[in-house]
Amino acid sequence: QVQLVESGGGLVQAGGSLRLSCAASGVINNINAMAWYRQAPGKDRELVANITVGGSTNYADSVKGRFTISRDNAKNTVYLQMNSLKPGDTGVYYCNGRGRETTAWRTVREFDSWGQGTQVTVSS
Repeated sequence: QVQLVESGGGLVQAGGSLRLSCAASGVINNINAMAWYRQAPGKDRELVANITVGGSTNYADSVKGRFTISRDNAKNTVYLQMNSLKPGDTGVYYCNGRGRETTAWRTVREFDSWGQGTQVTVSS
C-alpha cells in the first residue's frame, strides 16, 4: 500500500512563500507521475501541478510563474515551491502519486494514492 505524507503547509501573508513536500512510501516499482491538487472551501478539487518521472511538468494557469513543482526520484518525493502567494491560493493541498507497486501477495498492480492534505492559508 503506497502512502503519501505531505508537509510544509501553514499561514503566510500575501506575497509570501511556502514549500510543500510529499514523500511516498511502500514497495514501489515506479512512480509515473506525482501531482499537487488543492481544494478551497466550497470549491472542487483542482489540479495545481504535476510532474512525470522524466521531469515534464504541467501547471494550472492560475499558478504559472509563481509555483514550481520538482521531484527527487531517488527519495520518491515531490515538492511544490509556492511564491508570490495570493489569498486565492488558500486551501488544502493534496499530494497524488500514480505508478506501480508490489503488494503483500507479491503481485504488481497500479496505484493511485493520495496524502492526507496540508493546509495552506494566505492572508491579505
